[in-house]
Amino acid sequence: MIEQVVRRKNLLKARRQVERNQGSSGVDGMPVSQLKQHLDQTRDALVTSILNHSYTAQPILGVVIPKGEGNLPSGKAGTRLLGVPTVIDRVLQQAVSQVLAPKFELEFKDHSYGFRPQKNAHQAVLQAQKYIHEGYEHIVDIDLKNFFDEVEHYIILQLIYRKVKCPTTLRLIRVWLRAPMQIGGKLTKRRKGMPQGSPLSPLLSNVMLHELDRELEKRGMKYVRYADDFSIYTKTKSEARKIGNSIYEFLRDKLKLPINREKSGLRKPVQFQVLGFGFVPTYQKGERGKYQLVVGKKGWRKLKQTLKMITRKTVPMSLQERFLKLKEVQRGWLNYFRMASIQAKLKEIDSWIRNRLRYCIWHDWKKLERKRKNLIRLGIPYGQAYAWSRTRMGGWAVAQSPILRTTITLDRLRKRGYQSLSEHYSIVSPLLNEPPYTRPVRTVV
Repeated sequence: MIEQVVRRKNLLKARRQVERNQGSSGVDGMPVSQLKQHLDQTRDALVTSILNHSYTAQPILGVVIPKGEGNLPSGKAGTRLLGVPTVIDRVLQQAVSQVLAPKFELEFKDHSYGFRPQKNAHQAVLQAQKYIHEGYEHIVDIDLKNFFDEVEHYIILQLIYRKVKCPTTLRLIRVWLRAPMQIGGKLTKRRKGMPQGSPLSPLLSNVMLHELDRELEKRGMKYVRYADDFSIYTKTKSEARKIGNSIYEFLRDKLKLPINREKSGLRKPVQFQVLGFGFVPTYQKGERGKYQLVVGKKGWRKLKQTLKMITRKTVPMSLQERFLKLKEVQRGWLNYFRMASIQAKLKEIDSWIRNRLRYCIWHDWKKLERKRKNLIRLGIPYGQAYAWSRTRMGGWAVAQSPILRTTITLDRLRKRGYQSLSEHYSIVSPLLNEPPYTRPVRTVV
């Protein structure tokens, strides 16, 4: 198998994928832009070191990032440790992944949706909604505690060995799993876990949790799994409790994976969220037991935090630059949440954004005379423009006052390039009538 990995065509494909993904430098400081030149010079020596088992992986650069608000019982934000391999190691891991993935893909189950071709998060959410509509309203919601940090190396290597008998390829994977991590300038040994952020970790996570899929299907359970995020759907609370206890024991005893008990439990649809989506009853005649998709609280909070940063008056940015950044955020957020019922909420946020933009414009005028002249240009009578330019009201109060709401109107903002969330949503929502959920989603690591 190693011959397929180090084949020139496979390495070229891997290098191009790493270049597309971009990403930061590892411990050696080599950027992605230098990757082609370096590989052209060292490819033969690199392949030789792999074949004669003298290749060693460089340490992984550990980067701590926030998970988001409210991930801990105290309500404070938790953190996640990402591992950034060097660009050379990323190319080699990508090359191994490209050869390994087709061998395992044939065995992976239909209800596993994460990091797979022709599978994505939208399919997982729709499957969860389908189960709930079929009457499976008692949900076992299990959160794996620091999954990527808790995987036992010997278990994942044993699972790979079932399909791959090549000792050189297995040695490569073991070298990457055991590579030390550099955190704050200090090297830390690793005896378990796999770096979250490497090209190989998505495949290894699916290989590991495929054992869970097999166990669930053997018991005839209804489930949805997206990477390490999974839930089981049952018709009664007693059945859900029994299944939850047995799966907890399977994860603990067979896969050696701990469960976060504080974030796991039995849920009803209105208490449950899957991949950022929540469920609310429709309350429509003839649709008893039906639920519509909504955006979870964290999704709205994250959107508002991002929009608040873009529309902060003290950020040195032109109005056109703000509009461009707003469009980027809208495109990504709305394309993901386009299945949810969010039209009314979007109009509320649009009004808030426009007031913040008016505040930015008012702040940018700065001097009193400039404010007066600009208000006159916008059609305000001289005396009124003079009075408002000298007002002692705060900028936020002025932004919400009739003086700016009737002059810096939605039409004027549109002419400058502004597009509201609700307008963008009306463009992407018709895509729901197409079959977009079979398109593969590229994962950037």
